[in-house]
Amino acid sequence: MIYHGLEDFAPLRNAIVTIGTFDGVHLGHQKILKRLSSVAQRIGGETVLLTFWPHPRIVLDPDFDLKLLTTMEEKAALLEKYGIDHLVRIRFTEEFADLSSEEYIRRVLVEKIGTKKLVIGHDHRFGKNRVGNFADLVAKGIVYGFEVEEIPKQEIDDITISSTRIRHALNEGNIHIGNEYLGRAYSITGKVIKGDELGRKIGFPTANITVNSQHKLIPCDGSYAVQISFPTENRLFSGMMNMGYRPTVDGRKHSIEVHIFNFDETIYGKTLTISFLKLIRREEKFDSLEDLKIQLQKDKLLAQQILKSN
Repeated sequence: MIYHGLEDFAPLRNAIVTIGTFDGVHLGHQKILKRLSSVAQRIGGETVLLTFWPHPRIVLDPDFDLKLLTTMEEKAALLEKYGIDHLVRIRFTEEFADLSSEEYIRRVLVEKIGTKKLVIGHDHRFGKNRVGNFADLVAKGIVYGFEVEEIPKQEIDDITISSTRIRHALNEGNIHIGNEYLGRAYSITGKVIKGDELGRKIGFPTANITVNSQHKLIPCDGSYAVQISFPTENRLFSGMMNMGYRPTVDGRKHSIEVHIFNFDETIYGKTLTISFLKLIRREEKFDSLEDLKIQLQKDKLLAQQILKSN
């Protein structure tokens, strides 16, 4: 169940809790979630994940253009998949950031949640100026009657998994690295809008996608082998996608265009989820539309080979 604030949540008798932004819900996060579920099953508890929205860095450093691996909706769906019973979304504000570590433990973990056991990742920090640490949690746990377990660093990230590292890989076009750390294909979700239908004129009709989230990370411009799904219809297709400014036709607006293989339907207004498998090539300018068409034919063959091997 999702709660849109601490005020919507009633304290539990046996809450097994973890805390964090969990952007991407990557392999390191998944280890924490599996441990949380394991503990809850063993002692008959209920799992609770406290997360923050907006992302704390967006509030505390508004000049930094942070791009996120998951929207709140995507994160919620992933967390449900990994067995979280209660997802509590805390609205992160400057006022909340000013809570001392002691106030945070007492007011949030104890009074609002009813924490009986807290499972956290290595080097978890909290409270004003992020001064609170594992030792503080252990000490206050004795006072307030909850246990604390820290997942060791080497157990979480033997390959130094972090959301920041995944963002860097995707920005560089290293989709296979990002996907490896995520444990799944990176994806974006958007609505199909009307384009200029240039792709149809050269034999490669495309669905133009608009992503309705200013903070969602869009990988680097180029052509990709992708899979396409209709979230509400349980349909999956293969295809290729181009992202960029379309320099061959003097494009001035950034576009996301997906060509779905063996597909001929009108889908304006529908929502698509695009999963990235591999970057085929960076965006480039061609001398003519005919040259572009020849390259797209090559791209399609390569995309089909990539999709066949996945």
